[in-house]
Amino acid sequence: MTPAVTAAVLLAAVTHASWNAIAHRITDKLVGFTLILAGGVLIGLLLAPFAAFPAAGAWPYLTLSAVIHLVYVVLLMTSFRLGDFGQAYPIARGSAPLVVTVFAAVFAHEVPDAWAAAGIVLSCTGLTGVALWGMRGRRPDWAAIVAALATGLSIASYTLVDGLGVRASGSSLGYTAWLMVVQGVAIPAYAVCCRWGRETGTVLRPHATLGLLGSVLSVSAYGLVLWAQTRAELAPVAALRESSILVGAAIGTLFFEERFGAPRIAAAGLLVVGIGLMLHPG
Repeated sequence: MTPAVTAAVLLAAVTHASWNAIAHRITDKLVGFTLILAGGVLIGLLLAPFAAFPAAGAWPYLTLSAVIHLVYVVLLMTSFRLGDFGQAYPIARGSAPLVVTVFAAVFAHEVPDAWAAAGIVLSCTGLTGVALWGMRGRRPDWAAIVAALATGLSIASYTLVDGLGVRASGSSLGYTAWLMVVQGVAIPAYAVCCRWGRETGTVLRPHATLGLLGSVLSVSAYGLVLWAQTRAELAPVAALRESSILVGAAIGTLFFEERFGAPRIAAAGLLVVGIGLMLHPG
């Protein structure tokens, strides 16, 4: 992972945590995700004329990714509805890199060396600690935890599919643009046709600015990750991207009044050590 790739993934981590916080802040999750996804469709259509059309070999991956992303959004909405942002987001993101490592080894023949493997394990351990520690006096909400873990599995699945798809596409920008278009239609269409109808404008208007800001952050975050996946192996990119959990935990503390505490600080330190090992030259 070159310095440019590392910087891009870290920037993606910050923007990703930020758009997820916006989605969590909008109380009606369907409203939040409708705005963010519809905005993503618009951004994708604006970007598409300026990027190469994805090669034919990329479209099976792109189509499958769109389906997985739909499942991911439904699971993420459920996680945010059931649990605290500072818990649901870290569990979902923290569980993904280990699964990506296994998937990448099996399907992309990218077997991590000992340094990278140790770093990925330590990073995931630290991320899980950020999610679960510091909860004294509280019983775990297992429904929220299971939903977040299922979200993590969906993240790992689309990470692998998109990693292979963007490499086959010939253009990371073109792949990003068309993925936003294809995967962003279903939930807004459902919301308009089956839930709100003529009241759509009235329902969405109060949150439009915040939701569209979330769209810009979402597209930027995933576009950076897709670009990075064309220049580095999938597992280290996935693990480094999940440093977004530190940003998410800070957002949960500062804006949602969710507890962070000393145990999570210790877990964050473990994450830093893991990232250092993951980026070790070997």
